[in-house]
Amino acid sequence: MSLHPTQRFSNRVENYVKYRPSYPTAVLNCLRDECGLVETAVIADIGSGTGILARLFLQNGNRVLGVEPNKEMREAGETFLAEFPHFTSINGTAEATTLPDASVDFVTAGQAAHWFDRETSLPELRRILRPGGFVVLVWNTMDFDASPFMQGYAQLYQRYLSNKPERNDELRGNVLAYLGEETQQRTFPHEWPYDLAGLTGGLLSSSYAPLVGDPRHEPMLAELRDLFAANEVDGRIHVLYTTELYYRQW
Repeated sequence: MSLHPTQRFSNRVENYVKYRPSYPTAVLNCLRDECGLVETAVIADIGSGTGILARLFLQNGNRVLGVEPNKEMREAGETFLAEFPHFTSINGTAEATTLPDASVDFVTAGQAAHWFDRETSLPELRRILRPGGFVVLVWNTMDFDASPFMQGYAQLYQRYLSNKPERNDELRGNVLAYLGEETQQRTFPHEWPYDLAGLTGGLLSSSYAPLVGDPRHEPMLAELRDLFAANEVDGRIHVLYTTELYYRQW
């Protein structure tokens, strides 16, 4: 039986916290230049998870309301962001945020919007936006063609991660269907260094990766170790991403 999207990461929180990459500061720079992001803007980060995207805005001085339905992820985010007094953790969903009408300047989602219910979430996100506010969706998508290591990593994904995430062109099409043709897209190169433990933890943080007890688990990790050994330099490899930023104003 497949898990509801809000529960998919409950048993992967530790790896998610430790090993998922952040987002490049180019995201902030773009939103400042093109969307008028200022320090006083209020951000509703939907599906805020462990707080990776929220942290970017908190470091910019923004007040961030982190809306997260998964208890384990939400508590991890509260710990990760405990140093920021302008962060508020909220038990809610994209379809029912619990936030007041016209209360935020930006609605954001990092690695999350593909889980939202298309029919019911967008009216809710628009409800909480102030007039002229922006919906901003961000993904770090792996650039599987960018290096020999990434090509090998793509083959491992295809062998062991069923229902693997869509590629960039599919993602763009789905975002345009969700937000509309007025949506703007920007892309930024991004990379994240890993040792073997980090690479393993990052892979296991995927909701599609087979865990202990699954017969695919040990063969997958054995292939990962071989792939790392063939490509590492000084005990590290770099996972290469394209950070995709989509925004629309309402």
